[in-house]
Amino acid sequence: MTLTFTAEQEELRASVRRFLADKSPSEAVRRWMESDEGHDPAVWEQMAQQLGLQGLALPEEHGGSGGGPVELGIVLEEMGRALLPSPFFATVALAGQALVAADDDAAKARWLPGIADGSVSATVALAEESGSWRLEDVATTATRRGEGWSVSGTKMFVVDGHSADLLLVVARTDAGPGLFAVEGGAAGVTRSRLDALDPTRRLGRIDLADVAAQRVGPDGDATTYLRRVLDLAVVALAAEQVGGAQACLDTAVEYAKIRVQFDRPIGSFQAIKHKCADMLLALEASRSATYHAAAVAADASDELAVPAALAAAYCSAAYTHAAKENVQIHGGIGYTWEHDAHLYLKRAKSSEQLFGAPASHRARLADLVGI
Repeated sequence: MTLTFTAEQEELRASVRRFLADKSPSEAVRRWMESDEGHDPAVWEQMAQQLGLQGLALPEEHGGSGGGPVELGIVLEEMGRALLPSPFFATVALAGQALVAADDDAAKARWLPGIADGSVSATVALAEESGSWRLEDVATTATRRGEGWSVSGTKMFVVDGHSADLLLVVARTDAGPGLFAVEGGAAGVTRSRLDALDPTRRLGRIDLADVAAQRVGPDGDATTYLRRVLDLAVVALAAEQVGGAQACLDTAVEYAKIRVQFDRPIGSFQAIKHKCADMLLALEASRSATYHAAAVAADASDELAVPAALAAAYCSAAYTHAAKENVQIHGGIGYTWEHDAHLYLKRAKSSEQLFGAPASHRARLADLVGI
């Protein structure tokens, strides 16, 4: 696709950017990343009630506004740019899209309206103690118990897993992997917050001991739609990474204009110019890869796997590169706790491992294209 957005999409971007400029300045990010909640509940409510962001990419019949992956990408790009601490990614980009992809009418009717109006937070629990995000490596089990199911196992690195109201747990059945809805406060659920690299995004550990669960989606092997859920997740994460990389480039260029050495702005030195030019090139390539994948996802195409793997591999590396270069251009001050450059670097490095390292996505891409 060409990177041309509609007037409505441009207005969405402008509205979200204005909102985040007011609600997520650096001092607010630092205040909430150190709080027990990890985010501002008032901002979460305003996102739903004033802007309708939680329902943006959800079906209209379940309280959403019927947007798609491109609109969701625009919002996440702006959130990544502002480094917003929020359960939005886990609730909307992960759990919300998983419920839509599963196409389970009862589950959608039960959970999507609450997600859309901001009264329910949710997440998807996939990875385990091995750190693998592959469906083949899931060891958590789901067993039939009368008319329902019970789930047992341990989930790690669950985005906002320590606090989400709804847990969508990927577990193995006799027929293959499936998705199971578990109440966050259900009997047998033990949750704890992990000491993560990125203080602006909370990760949790979830221990499930024979927990009552509701099957989401049809019985049988759910591999096909779960792979689509993962592809949608990495495209959403790529959009957020594009926003973070843009913020790194913007701050690096601004600093290069005002920092003077040898009676000249450091931006006049060729080495700094080259760093900024390389950051811009990687950023624009990342943005193109991300919105191409989002456009494919919007068409509900079965061909999402290749563009998703490409975006995941490229955008993770590009964001980390931009964050590192931003620190380098700032020099010693960029390494200090007081400067935001290191917060973006932590988000970049943490996101680089979410859903698998870039090397794993490159390997998948090679397999998909037959290399």
